[in-house]
Amino acid sequence: MQWIYTDEPIDWTELSNLYRIAPLGDKKPEDLKRAFTNSMFKCFVLNDGLLIGTGRALADGVDCSYICDVAVHPDFQGRGLGKAIIGKLKELSSGHRKIILYARPGKEGFYKSLGFLPMLTAMAIFHNQEGAIKGGLVEDT
Repeated sequence: MQWIYTDEPIDWTELSNLYRIAPLGDKKPEDLKRAFTNSMFKCFVLNDGLLIGTGRALADGVDCSYICDVAVHPDFQGRGLGKAIIGKLKELSSGHRKIILYARPGKEGFYKSLGFLPMLTAMAIFHNQEGAIKGGLVEDT
């Protein structure tokens, strides 16, 4: 496996397909390019030239690093690759006062095993707020 920490050689359409089959939703290639380009830390994992894993962290260099968009190709899930990607992003973010990760409902146990604890004070506004409520991402209190 080859690990890459720059987005220069990335085929954004291939990355978009990875998110679709992972499955983490439909993300447009141009949106992914913008998001990854604006992220301080990123990693891409290739196997024989095939993009099989990725993740990124938005970070300010001092206070906060936010790990997001971790995806693993279905053929490579369950082998520790997601754990390794998060481990690398944690390592790259280690100089920050806090590392935050947004987890899909049901994945909390996995992230807890990697050292993350639930936040009691997190708040969010989603573009599709109603969908976020229905999907269990936020509570309407």
